[in-house]
Amino acid sequence: MSERIAKFIARSGVCSRRAAEELIMQKRVTVNGETINSPAYNVDGSEKILIDGEKLPAIEQTRLWLYYKPVGLITSHKDANRPTVFDNLPDNMPRVISVGRLDLNSEGLLLLTNNGELSRMLELPQNGWSRRYKVKVHGFVTQQKLDSLKNGVTIEGINYGPVKISIESTQGTNTWLMVTLNEGKNREIRRLMQHIGLDVARLIRLSYGPFQLGSLKKGEVKEVPHKVMKEQLGGKFEL
Repeated sequence: MSERIAKFIARSGVCSRRAAEELIMQKRVTVNGETINSPAYNVDGSEKILIDGEKLPAIEQTRLWLYYKPVGLITSHKDANRPTVFDNLPDNMPRVISVGRLDLNSEGLLLLTNNGELSRMLELPQNGWSRRYKVKVHGFVTQQKLDSLKNGVTIEGINYGPVKISIESTQGTNTWLMVTLNEGKNREIRRLMQHIGLDVARLIRLSYGPFQLGSLKKGEVKEVPHKVMKEQLGGKFEL
């Protein structure tokens, strides 16, 4: 069966489908020696497909890992000056890409996969999966402030969806919150907290959909068993 080349590239784990489409438009992809410039090009896997002159890795069984991202690592494959998540994974890990991101100063659960199509699917807000965070804030917290975000808000022209926030504990001007949202826009929680006059001191992602941080330690990686993947993704993604 043939499929769009961007999807084929994503399934190899090199990058997401969107990133593959960008590579194609930049004329960095060749098929059987011919440079292509349209993501609509179809392939069946028998072709010689190169990106920047390098052959795609063989498509393997889809795999998924849970990773406790520490503070101080960026979620990027390349950065000249700062350490990345991918530079700090165990040596026996295959090439993987992340499901969404956690910024430099955030920590907690980051999903990793060898399948760019799976990464793309898990990032879509319409899959209905919530992300849950434990957030330490500094400032004067009231439930009224927190409730002002529950139906969504627009900040500097960016629309943020509904957010569920509860107070876990308070000591002086420091408060731990439990924050649940269904999107994952860049620095979303930090911007929401700033909008209501609070500063984020610590941000830990506890869960992403049905996948939990659990007892993982900082920097630790744990593969999700294929059986569990099928149970959680069976109706949404073909494994």
